[in-house]
Amino acid sequence: MTALIGLERNLTAGEILAQVLVIARENGLLREPGRLNIVMMGMGEPLLNLPNVIKATRLLTDPAGVGLSPRRITLSTSGIIPKIVELGAEPVRPKLAISLNASSEEQRQELMPITRKYHLADLMEACRRYPLRPWEKLTFEYALLKGVNDSDADARRVVKLLANLNCKVNLIALNPGPGIPFETPDPERVLVFQSIVRRAAPCFIRKPRGRDIYAACGQLKRNG
Repeated sequence: MTALIGLERNLTAGEILAQVLVIARENGLLREPGRLNIVMMGMGEPLLNLPNVIKATRLLTDPAGVGLSPRRITLSTSGIIPKIVELGAEPVRPKLAISLNASSEEQRQELMPITRKYHLADLMEACRRYPLRPWEKLTFEYALLKGVNDSDADARRVVKLLANLNCKVNLIALNPGPGIPFETPDPERVLVFQSIVRRAAPCFIRKPRGRDIYAACGQLKRNG
């Protein structure tokens, strides 16, 4: 639903920072930065706004600024390979999360058209080459769609994709919405998928919050 809004413009570094400061102020967190976790994602592609993302990250991590640890900031990308390389060269940068969402090239092209430009095999090679810091793991995000990408065979292909990568996996059962042509898989199917993926990497199920009021991941969209 969020993606249906369309892109209007990129946020400035100041606007990115302001979002954090407003939420932190309203929840009494400015004196407790250890309780803050930030994910740069949502509508748009953070790596296509990389200069502002990096500037905001520097302000967020600077001891004279917000003073957050880089361990508490994550950037989620659909897989812009040249920009992943640029991000890895930055001395101050967020952690990296990849929206995988598919177990094969053909499936990912159907679900994520960006794969037609940046192929899955090349993306995985970029992940293998990415310069992780000593404390860091790559994160792979996988949105499960009932009967589309949630089979045992899909899970086994994901295991092969992630072999020998220092990573973890977050599974997200689809949060449904009007006009979305996919369904949420049954909880039992999600658990089986998780058990298979765990053969390759730590695998966690993200619990939805706000689904009942269309405020969960992917559901945020102004209606009316």
